[in-house]
Amino acid sequence: MVQIAALSIAVTAALFPLVMAKNCTPGLNYCGSTLQRIAQENNYDHQIKEQLRYHGKELNEKNIRQSLFYCTGGPDGEIFFRRVCDDGSDDYCANNGPGNTGFAAASQHVDVAIVGGGLSGLSAARDLAAAGKTFTILEARSRVGGRVLNAKTGSSGVQEVGAEYVGPTQDRVLALAASLGLKTYKTFDDGNTTVLRNGSVTSFLPDPATGGLLPLSPEASAQVMPVIEELSKLAAEIPVNSPWDHPSAEEWDRMTCDSYLRSRLNNSDALFVFDLIFDAVLSTTASEPSLLYWLSYIASAGNSTMPGSLGRLLTTSDGAQERRIVGGTALLATKLAERLGLKNIRLNAPVHRIVQSNKTYTVYWDDKALTADYVVIAMSPPLAGRITHEPALPARRDQLTQRMPMSSIGKAIAIYPKPFWRKQGVNGQALGDSGITRATFDNSPSDGSYGAIMGFIGADSMRSSDLLEENKVKELYVADLVKFFGPEAANTTDFILQRWDLEPYSRGGPVAYGPPGLLTKFGPFLRKPFGNIHFAGTETADYWVGYMDGAIRSGERVAQEILRKMPKTRSG
Repeated sequence: MVQIAALSIAVTAALFPLVMAKNCTPGLNYCGSTLQRIAQENNYDHQIKEQLRYHGKELNEKNIRQSLFYCTGGPDGEIFFRRVCDDGSDDYCANNGPGNTGFAAASQHVDVAIVGGGLSGLSAARDLAAAGKTFTILEARSRVGGRVLNAKTGSSGVQEVGAEYVGPTQDRVLALAASLGLKTYKTFDDGNTTVLRNGSVTSFLPDPATGGLLPLSPEASAQVMPVIEELSKLAAEIPVNSPWDHPSAEEWDRMTCDSYLRSRLNNSDALFVFDLIFDAVLSTTASEPSLLYWLSYIASAGNSTMPGSLGRLLTTSDGAQERRIVGGTALLATKLAERLGLKNIRLNAPVHRIVQSNKTYTVYWDDKALTADYVVIAMSPPLAGRITHEPALPARRDQLTQRMPMSSIGKAIAIYPKPFWRKQGVNGQALGDSGITRATFDNSPSDGSYGAIMGFIGADSMRSSDLLEENKVKELYVADLVKFFGPEAANTTDFILQRWDLEPYSRGGPVAYGPPGLLTKFGPFLRKPFGNIHFAGTETADYWVGYMDGAIRSGERVAQEILRKMPKTRSG
């Protein structure tokens, strides 16, 4: 692997003008990265590829603890790279980039160390900063955002390759967007939804009253609708903060969703409906999560005044997929990071060890460390379990992280000159019983300046696709789109693939789920603090588990937990 290293002072000054230091975009700090890593993380940004090819010959292969910072904002939107030093000691860095290196002194002590720079960690930092507390965010990636990520297309468009949609009752993410000056627009939903079933393609106009479910035969409908009604009724009984406290929790946590469904369904079309639901919502098969976990997930799809519902999870209009963020959801993270100050965020900092001594915690990454009075671990449980703790965390917290796997998800996006399917009277949403994708959406920009069809690749399909070359995944995906929307779907101008299973600091998505036995035996340890170590992440939320809204809620919760424990400062 080619290591990013130093540029000479003369070459640096010539290639990376001082004016660009004022236009650095937060969340795109590549301190300590390699050229290969930058290229991989920006696989779809053709401008960055060209800049890397152009400047690559100026980089030598020695790693002397210097790296590059990706900057934008020139008069013509140019992309530049400038050198920074990870300790700020170099004269060039000190003179030309104060406050922009993203690194603080090695002996730093803060009130709170936050492990994870996704929306949960950033939200915790925002609320702590508002209370006047000091913090440092330690993020393993070379960017902020976690499972929220934008990719650029060759047509200069932006596509969300991670968490994407916002909708009613997702109050916290909508409030964050508004506070950052970000606008939303409606997901395209006009026209019929396409269905591929048993080799035949049909279309139907979704009915919000049925959660947008595809039309069913009387026999299938007679089985599906009572199950949906029962799931909604049971979910309404679930306490969102402690589903394991429900009187039937033990019974429901012993069975998989598949065993529950097969005790009530024997019609193949009815089973197909629920196959689609689990693939689209959790990116699992019905045989993976427990019934209790599924009921708690449904219950979380609401807020304190509007109970969660399965319909809200499934629908576009008035549902979880109703709206998108102008400019892409990654702006939620990058703009919030900018407000927090890059000097408070350390990127390429994969924490591997946390040591408690008296009331102080020392947090280690690579060969560096800082100390803090409190620690927030804002990560998915399975990845949080990779951190070594001294003294060790309680056994049941450790066993929770061993037993709570990530689901498997990817997103494939085909780009076209125009959204041609709209002329066919279809909305770009398709459901299929075969192929690499089971559900697609029209991902075109609000002005329709180019066309984009995004397909979720989930569960077993994603696990199989993880083993394939990208060109093969594209071939299979485009073949699905041709079946859904006709031969014009073969004429792509660009293709984007994001496989979250292969991301070293995600290893799947959209959420870590609960298999049978998880919630009743280990659920209370999801968000229970140990000493002054607190846990955030969308998996720990009360409402909108698995969504950006849940991540933000969890960060806000841990900030309040910590502020309540901190000594009160006397005034006067």
